[in-house]
Formats: sequence, structure tokens, C-alpha cells
Amino acid sequence: MAKGDGRSPLNILSSTLSDEIVSAYNGKSKVYSVSLKDRGAVSLAGEFGKAFWFSKAKAGFVTSDYYYDSNPQWVDNWNASKPADKYSATQWQLMLADTDNYVFAEEKNTDYKVGLAGFGKNFPHPYGNSGDKYFTTLLSLSPAGDELTADFAKTLIDKEQLGQSTFTDNSIATDYLAVSLSANDYVVHMYGPSSREAEDNLLRLDRTLADLFNYVDDKVGLENTLIVLSADHGAPEVPGYLHNHGGKKAAYFGLDTLKDKAIFNQLKAQFGIGEELFELYSDPYIYLDHQVIKAHKLNLADVQRAVADAVMGIKGIDYAVTSSDIAAGRLPDTRIMSLVANNYNQQRSGDVYLVYSPKVYINNFDGLKVASVHGSPWRYDTHVPVFFAGAGIKPKQISRDVTPYDIAPTISNYLGITLPSGATGQVLTEVVESKQ
Repeated sequence: MAKGDGRSPLNILSSTLSDEIVSAYNGKSKVYSVSLKDRGAVSLAGEFGKAFWFSKAKAGFVTSDYYYDSNPQWVDNWNASKPADKYSATQWQLMLADTDNYVFAEEKNTDYKVGLAGFGKNFPHPYGNSGDKYFTTLLSLSPAGDELTADFAKTLIDKEQLGQSTFTDNSIATDYLAVSLSANDYVVHMYGPSSREAEDNLLRLDRTLADLFNYVDDKVGLENTLIVLSADHGAPEVPGYLHNHGGKKAAYFGLDTLKDKAIFNQLKAQFGIGEELFELYSDPYIYLDHQVIKAHKLNLADVQRAVADAVMGIKGIDYAVTSSDIAAGRLPDTRIMSLVANNYNQQRSGDVYLVYSPKVYINNFDGLKVASVHGSPWRYDTHVPVFFAGAGIKPKQISRDVTPYDIAPTISNYLGITLPSGATGQVLTEVVESKQ
């Protein structure tokens, strides 16, 4: 890593390396994470970092007493300036004046989009007024959410002097900033990936990132900054969009189908009990009532297998995998089954894992019916980009399979520090070799 004028390097990452970085530099590194979502901030900060996330209730960024006894003064000052208010009584409008320049300029039937709380299904999308019940929620469903996050991140870089540390022994320590820009996730949920909203949001996100990187360049120098960009998942196309273009097979899966009386009758004929076996469905798992199974002196693995066989007859389900088979390692050696097995947690997973057919999914997001929901093992849900830039890295593109799991080992190797104990990916040698 280039040291430039002696200022300490800054890493802008989307992978949890914070604990190893703090340990490697003997506690001298400054480690922070910022996100629109609480879970995004907390997971990226690790145990030793400090996390901030956007509170819709307070229209500002907050943290926890795990990290601070009280807010840093600069955080209170940022919130007191009420930066969200600049969106009050305004609209999310298309960024490009000539709408013909959009790939998705011509949209057909858009009934599948979600017009939450008056935000509408098509441009322009009105934010409403500051203080309205859903004002800050609507900000998070648009480029405004990322703009606020990036502005807070810039303030953090300045006030906490990231990348500016100097020590009496002339040593330097790598500072770490994880910024989770989450608006795109919400936009795609509400409008789908092939919508003008998703396209315009990405155009505006590109501008937001350029502004953030320019700021880092001024404060730290991009030659001293390693930037990593990636994503945690992809997204399925909206069935309505595919129908507009002649597709027939894409569909939303109705949960009521799992309650089909034929399934219950089939299980009752086999075990003498049917619907009572089911406790909960939480995508992608069916949870069975183990107390009922035990009371009827049934074998759990047998019941799981019978339920899996029954639901496999439902149109729209490609695989039904029992947790007993996962735990015993009885799955076929295929890509899909490997992903299903990787999802398994002995203490939290359900009894039967459902894999829906390609382009079929449940459109439920925290109780709200939305346009698109990720979470399947199909390629459209698992294919994401991984970018490394800055710090003198030479331009190069590779087409072999890589994964966000490779980020932590690659950064660790790049810095010459120990890999995180839970790291499962591989070192991307192209990045490390570029350093030399």
C-alpha cells in the first residue's frame, strides 16, 4: 500500500475485517461502519469497531451504548442540522432531462410496483413533508437514503480524522471505514431491478460515490486508500415485468398453497395426524411442531421426509430438503445443494428447506407485499460484482468465479495481517500482485 505523504491508509470495505485490523495494528486503527440499516452497520463494525445507522424515528444517525456512553458531539451536531429536511416538500425525479436516455424509458404495465404511503408507482415520487409519519421511510426507498449515508460518512472521516494518524515511532496503522449504501435494496424490492426507479437510483448512486471518493481523495488521498465495492445479493426479475415481455412461467408463490388439504390428508393417512404437524413457515423453512411429533411417538426424520415428499408435488417448488438429510450429509454434490447446506444452522434452521423454481418466489418483505424478493440459490440472486480500486491497483478484469467471501482473505493478505478466523474465501492474487 502506498504511503504517500505519510498519512495512514484508509480502507473503505464491505467485508468484516475490523477485528483483525484492530488486533494487527495493536489497537491504533480507527474502525467505523455507517449504514442506512442497523444490521448493516453492526455486522460490518465487528466487535472492536463503532457503528452508526439511520433511525427513521429520529431522522438522523444513531449508535448504541455498546459503542459509546454518549454520542460524540459531532454526531449530535450533524443530527441537529436536520439534513433530512432538505427533502421535505420535494420529489424524487428522474436525474436525466432526456428520459429517452434511460434503458427502461418505455415501461409497460407497472401495476406490480408498490406505491407505499402515497410515494406512487411512477415518477415523480413525492417525499411529503418533514414530520409526516412515513417521511423518513420514503427517504430510505430512494437515492436520498444513500445521499444522507454518504454525507454522514464524510463528516465521520473529517471529525474522527480517518487516515490521518501519525505516531511517535513513525509507524502507521490502517484505518477502516465500512459504508453500506442500502437504498438500492429497498428500491428493487419496491419497483423491481428493471425499472426506471432502479436505473435512476444507480445513476444517482454513481454520483454519490464519486462525491464520496473525491472527498476521500482530498482528505486522505486515493493513492493511500483501498476501495472495495460489492453487494450481499442480487435480485430476481419481477414476474409482471417478464409478462410484459412475453414471459409466462414467472409467478409469485402463494403461501396458501402450502396449506392445501390434500397435503394434510396425505400426512394424516401416513401418520394419523396432518395439519397439527405444522408450526410455522418462515421463508425458506417449514418448521414442524416437535412437541406434537414427540407426543405421537413419531420419528422426526420420517415426518420431515414425508412433508418434503408432499410439498414436492406442488407446482413452483423445485426442491424440498430435510434438515435431517443436511445434518447427515446426504445431499447430492451439486451447486444448489451446497448452497442449501451452507444455509443450515442446527439451532435455528427449520425442518424442510424449500427451493422455489427459477423466477418463482414469495413476494413478502417484513409483512409488506412487494415487487421483488431475493434469497434463492439461483444465479440471479447470487451473482454480484466485486471491485477493488485505489491504492495504485492497476486496471484489470477477470471473468472466473469469485465471491464476496474472497474480500476478507484478499484484504488481509494485501495488508500482511492474519486472515479472520471465520474466513472461507480465497485470496484474489490479481489484487495482491497489483500492489507490487
